[in-house]
Amino acid sequence: MVYRFRVILDNDTEEDIFRDLEIRETDTLEDLHNIITQSFGFDGTEMASFYVSNDMWEQGEEISLFDLSDDGSARLMNETALDDVVHEAQTKLIYVYDFMSMWTFFVELAEIVDETEGHDYPNLMFVKGQVPENAPEKSFEADELNDFDEYEDGIDVDDYDNLDFNENWN
Repeated sequence: MVYRFRVILDNDTEEDIFRDLEIRETDTLEDLHNIITQSFGFDGTEMASFYVSNDMWEQGEEISLFDLSDDGSARLMNETALDDVVHEAQTKLIYVYDFMSMWTFFVELAEIVDETEGHDYPNLMFVKGQVPENAPEKSFEADELNDFDEYEDGIDVDDYDNLDFNENWN
């Protein structure tokens, strides 16, 4: 079977920038990494990782190009087949290329089709938009916690007789 992906550059412009790709389900995430970098015009020499994602595009488990962990336990692209992480029930990945620039892509499985005889895979099917010279800037901001009040716990700190030390110990 062949997976058809749409790979969308996360950018802050009004222009859509994406590539539609075909790749065999038995190919590795490293093969997907290679066609993504080639189709967007990168040389492929920078560090990169895929992250399993849910429908809300929340970042999950990391699958990296190289093992930089202290204990050698990182899940690697070249050891991970596409069909191990992507299928009908799990259709989204986040791909980050070049951790200094943080090129970020949303990778979504569009469909699964039969392999076409005589077709070479992976295959770049469609190109939309030009990649900017510099990666879009990312802003990392925490959600505001407006509803937090450390004194709204219902305890009267001046009522010493009703404060149970064991029960209210921090």
